[in-house]
Amino acid sequence: MPDSASFDPRPRAGLSHVVGDTRPVLWRKTIGQLLSETAARFPDNDAMVFCAQNLRFTYRELEAEVDALAAGLHRLGLRAGERIGIWSPNRPEWVLIQFASAKLGLILVNINPAYRLSELEYALNKVGCTAIVIADRFKSSDYIAMIRELAPEIDGAEPGALQSKTLPELRLVIAMGAGKIAGMMNFDDIAIRGEHDVDIAAIGASLDPGDAINIQFTSGTTGTPKGATLTHFNIVNNGRFVVRAMKFTDQDRLCIPVPMYHCFGMVMGALGCVSVGACMVFPSEAFDPLETLQALDAERCTAAYGVPTMFIAMIEHPEFKRFDYSAMRTGCMAGAPCPAEYMKRVMSELNMSGVTSACGMTETSPVSMQCDVDDPVQMRVETVGRIQPHAEIKVVDQDGNIVPVGEMGEICTRGYLVMQGYWNDEARTRETIGDDGFLHSGDLATIDADGYIRIVGRLKEMLIRGGENIYPREIEEFLYRLPKIQDVQIFGVPDEKYGEVVCAWIILKEGQDASAQDIKDFCHGQIAHFKIPLHIRFVDEMPMTVTGKLQKFKMREAMVEELGLA
Repeated sequence: MPDSASFDPRPRAGLSHVVGDTRPVLWRKTIGQLLSETAARFPDNDAMVFCAQNLRFTYRELEAEVDALAAGLHRLGLRAGERIGIWSPNRPEWVLIQFASAKLGLILVNINPAYRLSELEYALNKVGCTAIVIADRFKSSDYIAMIRELAPEIDGAEPGALQSKTLPELRLVIAMGAGKIAGMMNFDDIAIRGEHDVDIAAIGASLDPGDAINIQFTSGTTGTPKGATLTHFNIVNNGRFVVRAMKFTDQDRLCIPVPMYHCFGMVMGALGCVSVGACMVFPSEAFDPLETLQALDAERCTAAYGVPTMFIAMIEHPEFKRFDYSAMRTGCMAGAPCPAEYMKRVMSELNMSGVTSACGMTETSPVSMQCDVDDPVQMRVETVGRIQPHAEIKVVDQDGNIVPVGEMGEICTRGYLVMQGYWNDEARTRETIGDDGFLHSGDLATIDADGYIRIVGRLKEMLIRGGENIYPREIEEFLYRLPKIQDVQIFGVPDEKYGEVVCAWIILKEGQDASAQDIKDFCHGQIAHFKIPLHIRFVDEMPMTVTGKLQKFKMREAMVEELGLA
């Protein structure tokens, strides 16, 4: 039995209900306060490196730039509580805006870099953005042209005085890049360096850690995106606890190839690093496996973040063995379940012996469960760890009753990490957060007797074939045993006889061949007959969101059309 003075993560009374460690004191700090304290403690530490732009900042330099930008934004009339959007890939301006807006109490609205016109219009109007900071362009996205198309009035407007019929609350557009654009402010012209009359410290002192500071739109894998509203208190503590599980110090250097617009980048990455004085390393504007591998080597990174598809792309890259990963020790894999075989390869081939897995959702800031670097390898491979500090998790059945240990049900989470709610959407907030404060995740999971949590799948992804409940994750894990398979996704398609049948989309490893019959033969005698995929398709890629979440509804739609089931 654990010592009475230590934390016991195990469920009690035989029920799937766990409470996190309450010994670490929750920080009641704003994001601005966190940065200032870290810059004072570690002024000469590297704070962030942007490899693509060949830029690096110490913590002293980072805070000076942030304060200068905050002063400029304040002089433009932006005040606490107003919403400011950021629509850009991973660039230095993203991080500067993240912290400068927080110093003023502006609510930062993360806009997915992949959004197009209707999605951008929806997001800006849903939360009433007063200002937006945009990249000039990225890949096929011409952000300036899209703003002009939505708000043609901008060409004749004074910068900061936009009056748009389509975007009625937006008045200020700030564009990155060197060019001067009609109706827009240039990002490089905003900051006020040297003497000025804006008292950033006084503004910061007037803010409350419980204030809303960030709105993140859910990925939109189904339905209209919802604006999860998070506070300083939510995300300062969550970022801190994530890196605590990896034993981060001010000497760590974290590679961040995940997007900043998502919690993985801006909370687990940026705020996690700032909480201990570690260095953020951004290898590229968007994920590129080769540039990420180069950054791990050149910047002597000690840790890396990524979704499983990113780590798979890195390990399978033809130039993987060219680089030195000897400085690596830990990291975090999250966003989707990782095949056990690849988790083991990350540990050995990327030298990430202390890699952790984590799970949660945007609405929980985001992490509610995570492995620790000291957890047994088997637990780090097979589970998403145990409950995070100051969180509470229960697994419930369809009637809301807590299930016995080891039985499957829906994860519900309560504690400091739960969002304020969905912005301007009371009905959907109440659908998600119960009167008891527990947030319903939609994730199916089990909790074992030691408190380790296994994600089984999504409530909405479970399929029923002739009365048999089938969980895609189980079949996917089995098929990953076939060495030819690089990625596999299982989902259900309609069937007149059984209601639903199993369908598999498979990506084969380069140079490998297989037939649908090969896959079925591999399954026969190993898994129940009703779990064997009836429909099998070999594909080159899987539809997914920018954050690497698979969009199984798109796979299902494609198969329904192909099979003439619509």
